[in-house]
Amino acid sequence: MSIEPFLTYIEHEKRYSPNTLSAYRSDLLQFQDFIVLEFELGLLEVKYIHVRNYMVRLVENNVGANSIGRKISTLKSFYKYLVKQKIIIGNPMSQVKAPKSTKKLPIFVEEKQMDNLLDSTEIFNGSFPSVRDKLILETFFGTGIRLAELISLRDSDLNFYDDSVRVLGKGNKERVIPMTKQLVDQLKSYLALKSVQNFNNKSEFLFVTDKGIAVHRKFIYDMVRKYLGFVTTQEKKSPHVLRHSYATSLLNRGADLNAIKELLGHASLAATQVYTHNSIERLKTIYKQAHPKA
Repeated sequence: MSIEPFLTYIEHEKRYSPNTLSAYRSDLLQFQDFIVLEFELGLLEVKYIHVRNYMVRLVENNVGANSIGRKISTLKSFYKYLVKQKIIIGNPMSQVKAPKSTKKLPIFVEEKQMDNLLDSTEIFNGSFPSVRDKLILETFFGTGIRLAELISLRDSDLNFYDDSVRVLGKGNKERVIPMTKQLVDQLKSYLALKSVQNFNNKSEFLFVTDKGIAVHRKFIYDMVRKYLGFVTTQEKKSPHVLRHSYATSLLNRGADLNAIKELLGHASLAATQVYTHNSIERLKTIYKQAHPKA
């Protein structure tokens, strides 16, 4: 039994991202190897007991609850697809429940730290790479977009008439995010500087490398990690940390949770509510510092 038809289905019908496809493929191949080696079975012969044995093996190998939950979710989607296509009759995942995952608080950078970084004339100068790098950080922190969304931005997605940017998010869902006047001015300056660079080809993508080609994931990851290293010693320094910083700043300044949900492109409010925990922790800290009985 090949898993490729299923992967093609979720790519074109569900419009899952390349990263999600890669994770699904890895999870399915890992499960397939397990049932072949342990039970000499194919994917179509799997029963509930085999899945349970697989979960036990994952726990024995110290795989975290979150990772096990993701793998079980992959198998549920896969076998639901097989039932829908009438390839199998019974669903071996119908009784399977994933272990409860522990919710981790989002890691973020304080506003003051970000201000110190972005206002630094020692770190940033007027060269094209420096202007681009600073603008990427400003865009993450000023719009809360995801890494994949930033990479796919085109010049044409910018709307300087109403100071907004059009973003194509997960599941090809489009949303419009407002931008500050400061960010708009920086984008205009960047576009003017980009237009006079001696690139061999003019890219339609907004953010490009020193050679004029579209930036890629590793380029952005390495760049963000480098600059955040100037202002924070926390281990995690990634584009998603800046997304968390954006959401946390909005919430701390009184933004409505539903509005933050729309700005972030979350499918449900539950995904956004995790940021309230950071605000509660912040209030606790302020209380302990300020209250005479604390």
